[in-house]
Amino acid sequence: MSCIHCGNNSKYKCPTCLQPYCSVACYKCHKENPCSAPTPTEPPVNYTEENKIEYEYPTEDTVPIEKLKLLEQSSELKKCIENPHLREMLEILDKSSHPDALIREYMIEPIFTEFADACLNVVQPKNDDC
Repeated sequence: MSCIHCGNNSKYKCPTCLQPYCSVACYKCHKENPCSAPTPTEPPVNYTEENKIEYEYPTEDTVPIEKLKLLEQSSELKKCIENPHLREMLEILDKSSHPDALIREYMIEPIFTEFADACLNVVQPKNDDC
C-alpha cells in the first residue's frame, strides 16, 4: 500500500480512518485534517433467479427465506432478544448437538415461549390459512 501523502510504501495505518501513512511526518500531516471512521456499507443484495437463496432439502415445514427475512423487522422479536437470559439460551441452543431435546426443555420457560410466539407471528401470521 502507498502512503496517501507521499506515495511511499507504508506499513502503518491511521487507527481511525485506516488511511495508510509511511512516517511520523505523514502521520502528523494526516492528523492536521480531522478524519472519521469509514461508514460500513452493505452491498446491495440482488435476488434474481440466478442467485436466489434456496434450501438444499426443503420440507413441507420449511419457512420461505422471504418470511425469515421479515424476522429482522419485528419489534416484538427485538424486544424479546433484549433479554440476556434468552440470548444465553439461544447461544446454547445454537451450539447444541441435540437442539430438539433442548427446545423441548426450553419451551417450559416463559421467555422462550414468548420468543417462539413472536417468531411464529412473523412467519405464520394468524390470518394465514393452515
